[in-house]
Amino acid sequence: MTIQKILNNNTIVTRNAKGQEIVAMGSGIGFRKRPGDEIDLGQIDKVYTLSDKSIASKFQMMLAEIPMEHMLLSERVIDYAKTHLGKKLNDCIYVTLPDHISTAISRYKENLILENPLLWDIRHFYPDEFAVGLKANQIVLEETGIQFIEDEAAFITMHFINAELNGQMKNTYSMTEIIQEVCTIIKEYFQMEFDESSLSYSRFINHLKFFAQRLLMGGHYKDGDDDLLDVIKSKHQDALQCAEKIRKMILEKYHYDFGEEELLYLTVHIARITQNPS
Repeated sequence: MTIQKILNNNTIVTRNAKGQEIVAMGSGIGFRKRPGDEIDLGQIDKVYTLSDKSIASKFQMMLAEIPMEHMLLSERVIDYAKTHLGKKLNDCIYVTLPDHISTAISRYKENLILENPLLWDIRHFYPDEFAVGLKANQIVLEETGIQFIEDEAAFITMHFINAELNGQMKNTYSMTEIIQEVCTIIKEYFQMEFDESSLSYSRFINHLKFFAQRLLMGGHYKDGDDDLLDVIKSKHQDALQCAEKIRKMILEKYHYDFGEEELLYLTVHIARITQNPS
């Protein structure tokens, strides 16, 4: 294997036996080397292969700028997330997370600590991802001695939500805002607070996540059984009126008119969480 590009003293670009471009990391692997030189395989500690050329290019630029230890601790977080979440993550996480963590470490050293206005919502709507954010805080503390606050865990959480959504960070913010708005309407309409430990609440939030994704992607349920919708309307009139209020808000603010099938499912979930919250 020969060096194609040197990113810094500890990171180089080469090709594997299959001809794929890879990034290799190791202490001093690029020190006093030039493109075309042979690699000492014993110096390689980590190898990264990213199939998306755009992400691979950004990854290389990011690695050239951040300390190797920040990349390695970020990978610890990513490995934990893959195990804990059990979901496919877009390769963008290998760029966005190390870049964020490295920048945050620099900020904290300068005592620049940012508040996250979505902390409450992220903690409640994405508990599994937020647990990863808290784990990231712990790993950063172990590796650097710097104590991130929970707001930073929420910022980190958003990178994983983004990676689950195939790398569209703007949708992460929008989804959280939509869920928050829907929940506020329901709580104000029924003058109640949710039992966030209940199964009904968990199912409801999961439904809202998929609903928000459909809204942002412009997708709809296909309208189905009119008879079933009539039964639901008759049985859960308060929940239906609340769902109609949500429908109006969504149409006015997001210019998205969801159909009768969507209205049916939303009504059923509202009925469950307000009438049988356990």
